[in-house]
Amino acid sequence: MTQTQRQANEQQALMQAGQISGSLSFTSSTLSTKEDDEMSKSALSTFRAKEEEIEKKKMEVKERVQLHLGRIEEETKRLAFIREELEALADPMKKEVSAVRKKIDTVNKELKPLGQSCQKKEKEYKEALEAFNEKNKEKVQLITRLMELVSESERLRMKKLEELSKCIETTR
Repeated sequence: MTQTQRQANEQQALMQAGQISGSLSFTSSTLSTKEDDEMSKSALSTFRAKEEEIEKKKMEVKERVQLHLGRIEEETKRLAFIREELEALADPMKKEVSAVRKKIDTVNKELKPLGQSCQKKEKEYKEALEAFNEKNKEKVQLITRLMELVSESERLRMKKLEELSKCIETTR
């Protein structure tokens, strides 16, 4: 069962609980909050029980599918073996060719994860290099800003020193 179906079932159960609760409170104005709580709990427990039942059935179907897949895999191997034996009858060299092909297939299976690993590491390297370059660029910008601030500070200090120096000369 998909998530949307599950959500639809939840909404339907909640709406039914609301309808039951609403119709009862509408028809009988003397219902207490305790009865409402009990009805809500009952609806909720019914909903949970249905959810558990659905989950249980889902697991059963999943197990059956796995069993079927296992049998299919075994049959596929058995048929492949029979096919190889039939081919060996037709041409004696074909068996050797088949053995070499099997080895090639095995090597290909080993190469695939290595290739994927290589691609992954290349991607990680590119991402790390990009991050490094970004940080380096940020560092250069910060150094440039620092140089500007230091220059500005020195200029202001020199200006202030000159003003103080003029003040001292004028007071003499």
